[in-house]
Amino acid sequence: MGKAVEKNSTLTISENGLEKTPSKKRVEVLKTYKIYIGGQFPRTESGRYYIATNSKGEQLANVCLSSRKDFRDAVVAARNGFKGWSARAAFNRGQILYRMAEMLEGRKAQFVEELTRQDVSKTQAQKEVALSTDRLIYYAGWCDKYQALFGTVNPVASSHFNFSVPEPTGVVAVIAPQDNSLIGLISTISPVIAGGNTCVILASETKPLCAVSFAEVINSSDVPAGVVNILTGKPSELFAHFASHMDVNAVIYCGSDAMIQKESQQKGAANVKRVLIYKDVNWFSEKGQSPYYILDTQEIKTTWHPIENIGGGGGGY
Repeated sequence: MGKAVEKNSTLTISENGLEKTPSKKRVEVLKTYKIYIGGQFPRTESGRYYIATNSKGEQLANVCLSSRKDFRDAVVAARNGFKGWSARAAFNRGQILYRMAEMLEGRKAQFVEELTRQDVSKTQAQKEVALSTDRLIYYAGWCDKYQALFGTVNPVASSHFNFSVPEPTGVVAVIAPQDNSLIGLISTISPVIAGGNTCVILASETKPLCAVSFAEVINSSDVPAGVVNILTGKPSELFAHFASHMDVNAVIYCGSDAMIQKESQQKGAANVKRVLIYKDVNWFSEKGQSPYYILDTQEIKTTWHPIENIGGGGGGY
């Protein structure tokens, strides 16, 4: 009696019934990485997606191809979240950024694995996750200090106190660095929200995995809904909407595409939107972090306060 093959089966069975070998390779079920808007994980309203691959041609995941409608929904969520977030005590924002670092540290094995799947060596992936955690802590520490650094008491000729203090500008739209998955994303989100702004960020198109996983970190770190909204997709499809949307107060573009830079500045001028270009920044270096990145999305408010005279004498307080 020779080998028998079960009909309509994917298994080959030997005569003693012990040896079983697959006759077909199992098709892997790819994870669908959804977007993050208003504290929720919806799929793109367009129903479009693309398959992320690495340099070996391996299929990594199904990734949402965000549309203009997704971006508009994210801006609404960011605007709704701005009032409460900007009103938070600065030290409380620092506590929440520190909590994000704690949660990222607890899931570092997952992020290292995702980075290695996206063509990063294991050693470099470990360094990137550690640096990303440290960067969150860096900006957590600045939350209640940058005002003292950038605020001033101005000399005036009249009997007034004159103060200039930084205040958050509002909703910031960010096109994240496209050549890395995690450190660039965190390096651009952190100073924006440390300064009391809310943001909509478009993650790397070719290396999107860590972005949505980081949204899960945000979701479990006491960050209020709408403060951070993460989209995936093509910068070429969305950058014009980032720059022209009338309820976006500032745009950050991290890249060197001259056409995107030029059109973003032109469209942003229509509503006097601040357009920031971070070109050729090495996010792995010390220059990838600075309190001046917080200042980039701050408005300077100047207040005059009269000095009252007490008891008819000289100037009092």
